[in-house]
Amino acid sequence: MAKTRPTSNASFSRAGRYVKQPADYRAFIPEPLPPNPAIQFNDELQVLLSQADRALGRLDGSIQTLPHPDLFVYMYVRKEAVLSSQIEGTQSSLQDVLAAEAKILTPDRPQDVDEVVNYVRAMNHGLDRLTSLPISVRLIREIHAELLQGVRGSYLTPGEIRTSQNWIGPTGCTLNEATFVPPPPHEVANQLTELERFLHSDTQLPLLVKIGLAHVQFETIHPFLDGNGRVGRLLITFLLCEQQVLLKPVLYLSYYFKRNRQQYYEQLQSVREAGAWEDWLVFFLQGVVEVSQQATETARRILDLREAHRHAITENLGRTAANGYRVLEHLYQHPIVSVNEVQELIGTTYQAANELVSRFVESGILNEITGQTRNRRFKYESYIRLFHDVATEANA
Repeated sequence: MAKTRPTSNASFSRAGRYVKQPADYRAFIPEPLPPNPAIQFNDELQVLLSQADRALGRLDGSIQTLPHPDLFVYMYVRKEAVLSSQIEGTQSSLQDVLAAEAKILTPDRPQDVDEVVNYVRAMNHGLDRLTSLPISVRLIREIHAELLQGVRGSYLTPGEIRTSQNWIGPTGCTLNEATFVPPPPHEVANQLTELERFLHSDTQLPLLVKIGLAHVQFETIHPFLDGNGRVGRLLITFLLCEQQVLLKPVLYLSYYFKRNRQQYYEQLQSVREAGAWEDWLVFFLQGVVEVSQQATETARRILDLREAHRHAITENLGRTAANGYRVLEHLYQHPIVSVNEVQELIGTTYQAANELVSRFVESGILNEITGQTRNRRFKYESYIRLFHDVATEANA
């Protein structure tokens, strides 16, 4: 992003203004939401808003048709964790995260995989807390604490609002060279209070518009020393779930933001520097439509895969088919398993569990991934691929 600076505060009053600080740098002070003048709902924005609402409705309905929606959510959350963390520079893949959770230690395991695992934990913590705590500064701080616990950035006060100035720009740049300087520390608490007030206000704005505005405002406030992007992206899904637009947390825009990373950053900056809220909302709603459609298609493919593999179990496992169905359902939440885990799941002898796993391998449902004769692990490759293909596409 090219570094730009406003020439006067007046022309940027809709989104905020740059204010010179005592240390001789200029920080951005955002205006409270909603924008003033109000959002102009031109034809393009109206059409996109309608399309996004329909796409979300179809997605929510398709998830409800799954026999066990939470099993879909399990993998979808991990795919989001990978993509959102990759935006911030991590290298870990979906396969790395699943291997780490299955406690498979390999010499080439990326060192940053724990950051992605933390993201999963932070997301689940936030979703659990939504049952008793509304989206608030308190909840945001809890999520942030989970995100940075014990990983890179853990020394940057996890869960604590920053008390020093941060900035965004090329590696090694100074405050005066930064692309963007968020509000100074003494402004942050008040800015977050204003954002929380907006989130719970009785505004007549459509919910998706409200969420799109809130995401930009959070990223502009940049209230933490690290992890702001990841928390801000989680906020989108939490708001959709809190308002029960989605019954399950299955809309994650990191896929779209990562694939359009440069445009994403430029759109955020254009709001700050030119008050271009409408342009941002067009970009945001296009993402909601695209990602909703992709997730709906993934849900359909899961149903097809499950039916195909249930049929294979019926045809090939005979009297052990009932145990085979149990193992298959287990694989949708734990797509990497060992014979010991299968034995514990179905309550048989080790020999019987080993035979069942072997039949799964022969049927093409599982494949062995360690190349060992002991402590072998088996992967539900065709299921993982449904999510991995999307993550790979976002890297293109």
